Amino acid sequence: MEQYIPLIPLMPLIGFAVLGLAGNRISKNLAAIIGCASIGLSFVLSLLVFNAQLHTEDAVTVTIFNWIEAGSFKAELAFLVDHLTSTFLLVITGVGFLIHLYSVGYMHADDAHNRFFTYLNLFIFFMLLLVMGNNYLVMFIGWEGVGLCSYLLIGFWHKVTEYNKAANKAFIMNRIGDLGLLLGILMLFSRFGTLNFLDIKANISGIETNNYTIVIATLLLFVGAMGKSAQIPLHTWLPDAMAGPTPVSALIHAATMVTAGIYMVVRSNFLYSLAPVTLEFIAIVGLVTALVAATIALFQNDIKKVLAYSTLSQLGYMFLALGVGAYSSGVFHVVTHAFFKALLFLCAGSVIHAMSGEQNLLKMGGLRKKIPLTFITFLIGVLAISGFPFTSGFVSKDEILIQVYYHNKLYFYLAVAGSVITAFYMLRLLMLTFFGNFRGTKEQEHHLHESPSTMTIPLVILAIFSVVGGFIQLPHIYGGHPYFEEFLSSVAPTSEHLDVTLAAKEWLMLGVTSLALLIVYFFTKKFYADNKFEGVYTGFKKILANNYYFDQIYNTLITKPLNAVSGVFYKVFDKILLDGTVNGVGKLVNWSGGKLRYLQTGYTGFYLFAMVLSLVVFLIIGLYNLI
Repeated sequence: MEQYIPLIPLMPLIGFAVLGLAGNRISKNLAAIIGCASIGLSFVLSLLVFNAQLHTEDAVTVTIFNWIEAGSFKAELAFLVDHLTSTFLLVITGVGFLIHLYSVGYMHADDAHNRFFTYLNLFIFFMLLLVMGNNYLVMFIGWEGVGLCSYLLIGFWHKVTEYNKAANKAFIMNRIGDLGLLLGILMLFSRFGTLNFLDIKANISGIETNNYTIVIATLLLFVGAMGKSAQIPLHTWLPDAMAGPTPVSALIHAATMVTAGIYMVVRSNFLYSLAPVTLEFIAIVGLVTALVAATIALFQNDIKKVLAYSTLSQLGYMFLALGVGAYSSGVFHVVTHAFFKALLFLCAGSVIHAMSGEQNLLKMGGLRKKIPLTFITFLIGVLAISGFPFTSGFVSKDEILIQVYYHNKLYFYLAVAGSVITAFYMLRLLMLTFFGNFRGTKEQEHHLHESPSTMTIPLVILAIFSVVGGFIQLPHIYGGHPYFEEFLSSVAPTSEHLDVTLAAKEWLMLGVTSLALLIVYFFTKKFYADNKFEGVYTGFKKILANNYYFDQIYNTLITKPLNAVSGVFYKVFDKILLDGTVNGVGKLVNWSGGKLRYLQTGYTGFYLFAMVLSLVVFLIIGLYNLI
């Protein structure tokens, strides 16, 4: 197994290098083959590593070379592969490969097709580096790398000013979080003298719960997770990330970037378990994010914006699970979410492709007969994320809710309310897109067509996993077994929330979920499929449609004051002090030079007079010891 591990990130790196150097000198088909093959090979290697991990609980460390050695500090470029890493490897390379395959059809007509696959391969490489590093420094390099790639991909169509602004926003918001992550890493090095995960874990024995240093360090690390995984208040970049091509949205939201924060917290679970205060803070932030994002999604008219806020909400549930100590439940929801969210985004891309680039729900409707395969797979994704019984989303979210119930009843009821809202906005999206009458133009209706096989095959595969993916963690009461929790138990501690009433709670959850979905279905069908949809909001609905005016508030409280302070510094410090000093020195030299030049008259007599006068002066100084 060890010989395969370095090859997993190497394949997409080679693909990036080849595509980057070749540019447009190779055909689009060859570029697509190279891009897909590199990720496909990584997936095969990840399967081999995962299979090997099934038969052992030991972590495997592979050192590539000694990277930094200065005094007591030592950092290696080394990979750590255990059950957690192998799980993320399958998600990243598996879903990443399907997105690459989908991109072949979606981006075929784009002039920058080859550049797109170049960026995608680099993105996958950095994400693999992030989850494979055996220390915080290697993880941080991957962390920064995916931030860079997100900037490149969100602003891929860089000729549009708004897309460039969205890319800048994502990059800047992530830098805020990354500063917290970096400070947390420095605190850990100061405390433990190493950044190696296993070494830190081995040295935490004897540290008391809620130790000041550990609490501050874990909070700082979580700030990094808030930025990368878009938790309130560092969440506003993610909806704007929809500016990138749809495969980018699927890659960022489902398989890679936004799950980085989840991975970091679970990888550091031995630290977070020592800081219950931090865990409670994580749970609260996750719950607030889940509810706020869900309510915003209720009144979005852009098909990708609805899914973007849906991602925010689901990430909130993942962090809620981590906050209550249910690490394996959080990771399990990452896996199932990767299936149905990638499916939903790619289906949205298929809809946009059929609608000739249109994303506005006001101009859709009645598409189920025009693009039936997209409709069926989209329906499966909606059912999965809404928690339809025994789909992957039902199993993973049900497990989170059960864990939350034992931690805090209030959190539980709020989380259930968020789940109902999730079902409402997703069924609303389904109705507005595929039911009712077509609201677009005659030209759009004339060009409606199903997507090519390169786009529909990934949809079918993801739809299958969205249905059956939950069976690896199906509760005993339904005839299943927690295989996934047992698999992760060597890395993340399991929760012992089992009692005689658990069976009743599971059946109650099933019944309530089924009834809620039935009620929501009839409401959404009546309001959005049978009635005319205007898409104009007033009052509180308008506030929700405008993201609670987070952007406007940030602009008023942060951006404008910073711009004003920057203007003062520019005018006073930069223009007057810095430029004044530099320019003043130049003017002084010019002025003094202008005066001194009169000493150079060109007359020999004057020079002889100056020489004699100088000798007289020196003689007087020498005779009278004036110096």
